[in-house]
Amino acid sequence: MPLRDSAITRIHARRNQCCYGMGLGIIILDDPYPGFPGDVRNASAYPFPIQYEIAEDVDIAKLLRNEDKAELLEPILKAARKLERMGCRAIAAECGYFAWFQKEIASAVDVPVFASSLLQIPLAQMVTGPDKVVGVLVAVADYLRDRHLTGVGVTLGTNYVVHGAMDNGQIPELHNLWNRDVRPDVPTADYDLAERELVKVAKDFALAHPNMGAMVLECTGFQPFGRAIQREIDMPVFSWSTLLDYAYSVAVHRDFYGHV
Repeated sequence: MPLRDSAITRIHARRNQCCYGMGLGIIILDDPYPGFPGDVRNASAYPFPIQYEIAEDVDIAKLLRNEDKAELLEPILKAARKLERMGCRAIAAECGYFAWFQKEIASAVDVPVFASSLLQIPLAQMVTGPDKVVGVLVAVADYLRDRHLTGVGVTLGTNYVVHGAMDNGQIPELHNLWNRDVRPDVPTADYDLAERELVKVAKDFALAHPNMGAMVLECTGFQPFGRAIQREIDMPVFSWSTLLDYAYSVAVHRDFYGHV
């Protein structure tokens, strides 16, 4: 493979941009917890450049629990605009519940915005067909509103079913990591235990809906276990990983090297 793109023979500045060769800009929650490789807040597992920007004072609790989310909009838009100015070719976010702001973020910047893994629900519905349902595995079902779905193009009442993976005390290993009310001073989680807990929830969800044709993982912290889930349920799995791979390929289309 060539050491550089031979098509780049001359460079020029873009307006107000100081950085070049950027990939995805990701809006990060203002919450101090670690993420396993594959989690959106862990940059080490991605094969393309990642630039983070914190949405100041926007944490998990506010994004999920606040009925009035208006106060969150300005710090989110500020982070998005900063990422755009940094030269990021597309913008994503850390939590699927950023779907609430998909339209506002996309209107505020001039690069494509992939604010939520839930953007993939209409695609999953289309590729699996109308006779099957798409399982949407979210963190907490009670916090998912119609606006989250309609904001990313989902038609309400169509062939999807929603389940809260952390409802009723399920997945305590991740609950203790993400919930600030019970989180220890040094947030920590065990990978194997978290995998077992999450895979069981996903498997039970799939078994409860025999006509499920695909599963969409809403939470950015679920995707390190996406492959393990797929091994158990044996169906297409859409996650933040599949969305970010797609987002980067759209914003920075790859070249092809081969032979005929």
